[in-house]
Amino acid sequence: MINASYPHTRLRRNRHDSFTRRLVAENRLHVDDLIWPIFVCDGHNQKQPVKAMPGVMRVSLDNVVEHVRPAVELGIPAIALFPVTPLSLRQSDGKEALNPNNLICQAARLLKEAFPELGLIGDVALDPYTDHGHDGLVQNGHILNDETVAILTQQAVNQAKAGIDIIAPSDMMDGRVRAIREALDQHGFQTTRIMSYAAKYASAFYGPFRDALGSNALLSGDKKTYQMDASNSDEALREVALDIMEGADMVMVKPGMPYLDIISRVRREFSMPTFAYQVSGEYAMLAMAMQHGLLDRDKTILESLMAFKRAGCNGVLTYFAVEAARLIKEHS
Repeated sequence: MINASYPHTRLRRNRHDSFTRRLVAENRLHVDDLIWPIFVCDGHNQKQPVKAMPGVMRVSLDNVVEHVRPAVELGIPAIALFPVTPLSLRQSDGKEALNPNNLICQAARLLKEAFPELGLIGDVALDPYTDHGHDGLVQNGHILNDETVAILTQQAVNQAKAGIDIIAPSDMMDGRVRAIREALDQHGFQTTRIMSYAAKYASAFYGPFRDALGSNALLSGDKKTYQMDASNSDEALREVALDIMEGADMVMVKPGMPYLDIISRVRREFSMPTFAYQVSGEYAMLAMAMQHGLLDRDKTILESLMAFKRAGCNGVLTYFAVEAARLIKEHS
């Protein structure tokens, strides 16, 4: 169909030069939009590359402060901590999650002492601590909901005591946000926030993450009875609505790029602080394509993150956070 307004209306006019493109830009990517996930491991002077995630390292506690320092210097507001629990400490009940000196708790204390203003996000789920790789307790092949929630509330309080600012339950058990909120409040942590993994899908894109945690070989079966089905989007809105009612301060969609439609619907429906996780599989695909010269690294990093902003995200958990922050500062 012929546009009757042409040639009077030419949309290319506003693309003519850099200053005009900047003036009319609908979305902007800022360092404040970035959250950096890091893996903390046992041992001393450890910097272990994650084979499935080029450029990502597991770092031991004695290296964690220096590992995080560049992110702080670049102004990244928060990091998300994930523990690589030794196999010797993994049990079916995941009780290492309640150890006040587990890897997350020790890392939190070290980082809070070194960088008091840095936001610390703590993953709350049992999969890094169980010998079966599931996010909850297992009985006769069934993932127990309420019994798991009882442990998750203790795990959340344990992390808050260590200095975690934002509790991020990633387990997808029903009712866990309300239980965690009540437990935190009862223990005097009224200002500790909850960033719920409100719409977390049973995705094939988590493989490299599980490799980083050493959970791939442990996992028996799948997680489809508690994580969401990739074919559902209305269900995501119900999940998010429940978590908001139960006291979530922020909500997350995971994975990210394959679920931009979900992010957009959540943001429009609830106008809540909304985050996405650019997960390990997304990162690995892009990083490996970059390694082979198939994608321009700098441009691809920024474009992939802008997609989340365009969809409505307040921020993104991304393994590209430090690189992205440098690029943003260079271009500002």
